[in-house]
Amino acid sequence: MLSLIRLPRVFTINQVPKVFHEDSIISGYRHPRSSATDCILSLFQLTNETLNIWTHFLPTWYFLWKLVTVVLMQAAWQDSFTWPLLIFLFSCCIYPLASSCAHTFSTMSARARHICFFFDYGALSFYSLGSAIIYSAYIFPDKWVNGLFHQSYIPIAVFNTVICTGLACYSRLGLPFLQYNHDIVKRFPECQSPRFSKFLRVVAFAYPYLFDNIPLFYRVRPPLCTSHICAFTQDNEFGKHSPLKHDPTAPSAGHSHQLFHVCGILGTHFQMKAVEQDMVTRRPWLLEHSIPVTFSNSVGAALLCLVLNLTIIILFSLPLLSAPVCQEKKCRKSPKKTSAKVCPCC
Repeated sequence: MLSLIRLPRVFTINQVPKVFHEDSIISGYRHPRSSATDCILSLFQLTNETLNIWTHFLPTWYFLWKLVTVVLMQAAWQDSFTWPLLIFLFSCCIYPLASSCAHTFSTMSARARHICFFFDYGALSFYSLGSAIIYSAYIFPDKWVNGLFHQSYIPIAVFNTVICTGLACYSRLGLPFLQYNHDIVKRFPECQSPRFSKFLRVVAFAYPYLFDNIPLFYRVRPPLCTSHICAFTQDNEFGKHSPLKHDPTAPSAGHSHQLFHVCGILGTHFQMKAVEQDMVTRRPWLLEHSIPVTFSNSVGAALLCLVLNLTIIILFSLPLLSAPVCQEKKCRKSPKKTSAKVCPCC
């Protein structure tokens, strides 16, 4: 049956527009105007995105299973003390799912690529808030509980998600309407200054991570826990790319972004295990001394984060969605059927 399915053709780096280029990847690219069906079929062939997709898609189901287990086994909705864990597990489901979808459907067009990764950035910043919410509820040092920093911790974390998503989206194309509208291929800063673009994204995600972990850094000093080692490796690999030019026949394995995905998932797993342990062992003391878990500092903060992030994503996406649509018939009826070139505005 599988032999009857015709998998999409893959291309080299010279056959696709620059906006689709990945550092050190010279082959295994999908067509830059792939259909949704082609994108899904490409999951089952070796491309430059295969492992990027699966290394986040499969863990999504693991975290979803954990979320369902907490809901069913711990009567979570009746116990407000469990709400932060639910929010965190929900964010653990959202960010790998958004990432896998972004890597899957980002070759439908240049516009789709930018919008897909806007959602990816928003999901990551929501995960940072989920981490902040469980840290506030379960892991704050005894000396800091109910202090000024503890009381302002969640509001600052919500503000950080706005900075994180906005700066990450800005790093791709600049300010919406002001710096880009129709011609989305040759825009500041990603195409003109790729290193500066990467730097902005590293800052966008490193800043919330460092802030969220201030109470944890205090508690685990001087040794570093496993989740922090994974997180450090994750940030380090996000900012650089391991060269694959020595092996152009293997575009689907060995790239540092795949290590970034794996380390991120491992870090999240160890983070979840550590938080669950604190949640159980410290519960009696926290219920008596810590700030009570309420709707506003848990579910309400998460909902506000979702609304703010979706608003930012919409603002950055509107210029792309309002751009004039290329004549797809002219693109598709090109005499060179194997060409991967697309109209510059698509």
